[in-house]
Formats: sequence, structure tokens, C-alpha cells
Amino acid sequence: MIIRKVSIGPDYKGGAMHYMHGQPVLNGAMTIHEIRFEQSFVSIWVKNEKGEIIKWKSFNSTMPIAIEYNLEF
Repeated sequence: MIIRKVSIGPDYKGGAMHYMHGQPVLNGAMTIHEIRFEQSFVSIWVKNEKGEIIKWKSFNSTMPIAIEYNLEF
């Protein structure tokens, strides 16, 4: 399934970091291209203006993680 949004942190509303597909990051220099669940961690891949895709962040399963999937059918 395609991941639309991931929230990292113990307090979903008050203190978690939220990352969403298509969200601009790094002062707009890149956008979130893909969020993947790989074995025991979540990784966030970004795309720059040249179209290059780079792994930006990874979070292991010891962090509280909430995943929202894309529900378009």
C-alpha cells in the first residue's frame, strides 16, 4: 500500500513530526517523493529540482510511528 503520511513521536497532536507525500522540505528546495516502510523502519525519500531522488530520513521501530495510507481506489 502507498503511504500518504507518517507521524513520528509520542504525542500525535502536540509533539509529533508529520511528513506527507508532496510536502516541500528544506526551505522548498526539495519535496517528499515517497515514504516507505522497509523491514523495521520507515524511510523518507525526497526529490530535488533536477529530479534526483535521495533518501532523506529513516526512523526505526523503537520510535512511536503512525502511518496513514493513501485510500484512493
